[in-house]
Amino acid sequence: MKQKLVVLTGAGMSAESGISTFRDSGGLWEQYRVEDVATIEGYIRNPKLVIDFYNQRRRELQTVKPCRGHELLAELEQDYDVTIVTQNVDNLHERAGSTKVVHLHGELMKATSSRNPNDPSQIITLDSDHLDIHQGDKAKDGSQLRPFIVWFGEAVPEIERAAELASEADIFVVIGTSLNVYPAAGLIQFVNRDTPIYLIDPKPVKWQTSHPHTVIQKGASEGVAEMIEKLKSKSST
Repeated sequence: MKQKLVVLTGAGMSAESGISTFRDSGGLWEQYRVEDVATIEGYIRNPKLVIDFYNQRRRELQTVKPCRGHELLAELEQDYDVTIVTQNVDNLHERAGSTKVVHLHGELMKATSSRNPNDPSQIITLDSDHLDIHQGDKAKDGSQLRPFIVWFGEAVPEIERAAELASEADIFVVIGTSLNVYPAAGLIQFVNRDTPIYLIDPKPVKWQTSHPHTVIQKGASEGVAEMIEKLKSKSST
């Protein structure tokens, strides 16, 4: 039976693909206020601004491709039972070939009901021929279609599933996230004490813990490659 490898990915995972991050210098939060484009209040106040913001993010997504780090995680499925738990709303993990991906913060390429955003029957998948949501586009329940994104202040429907996955992991990996955004950052607390943890990020990750862990201070692609080598060396001893 394959070992269960659970990977938590954040914005740094997709940064190498050219996806704009929110928190870094020059990131999206310097161009837009969080309150305006990533809260339900902002959406109610100015739905056109919010819909157009995510339409633009969707167009941007069409111009990029998975980085080598995404591909390496997908290739790990040959030797491990891999589940990706991502804070990212892009589909780069899926495009790289990963078959089990849990999206904590929603999916950019999907739209849903403004009235019942987490009702599976209301969620539709957009494609390259129909990228944009327009004002007046209706969900099945008759409400305005909105981006299928978990905004600040909204419940995170997949967090319990993610916590269960973390508790079952034989190996837990964190890539490209500051461990500052909750509830996702709290997932690491569900990892069993004897489960090895790998932290991959080019910047120092401020995580105060006595849990044994390995820090790989590199970007996603280089960091995942180094982690794979470490896993290989451990399995051969």
